[in-house]
Amino acid sequence: MNWKDRIETNPDVLSGKPVVAGTRIAVELVVELLAEDWTPDEILDQYPALSRPDIQACLHYAHERLQSERVYPVKPSPNR
Repeated sequence: MNWKDRIETNPDVLSGKPVVAGTRIAVELVVELLAEDWTPDEILDQYPALSRPDIQACLHYAHERLQSERVYPVKPSPNR
């Protein structure tokens, strides 16, 4: 799936946060609901503007962002 067809950012919508295209539903919200153990069917019932592929696109978007994240461990200084 290409999430780029379903996720958009626009500085005039939710301060530029990524949203499901054509809505004001943030990717962050969808991922949070899934993390809170909502089922896709529960999300679709509460947010009828969404589709199952939209939910999948949110997860693909989050995956791609996390995959590109870089972590640089910092060693504590000897004085601490």
